[in-house]
Amino acid sequence: MNDSFEQEWQRVVERFAEQFGGEIDYEAILFLIGVQELGQGRRKFTKDQKLDVMHIAICRLLSTYGFYELEGLDQDGWPHWKSTGKLPQLKPGQQHRLIKEAIIDYAKETEII
Repeated sequence: MNDSFEQEWQRVVERFAEQFGGEIDYEAILFLIGVQELGQGRRKFTKDQKLDVMHIAICRLLSTYGFYELEGLDQDGWPHWKSTGKLPQLKPGQQHRLIKEAIIDYAKETEII
């Protein structure tokens, strides 16, 4: 990883930690982005719903690269995404890097950083 990328990632992590208190990791950031994108405010989620919230975040983040498209909301207000079929085959490390880059872009877009 280059220094610029790592510095930007650290800025994102620090900003989320300031906003939400305590240490925060990659998965917690995904969860918080998913909650934001769900738009239903702070509430309790079941274990399965937490995974769905993280899926919302990943789809939203990768939609900016054209890998997912929003289909719409279901009757409960949960967004549903469809794959565009353009997502390349990536190794796990590459996937992690792509998501981190998308989180950095999201943080800039939403003025988190």
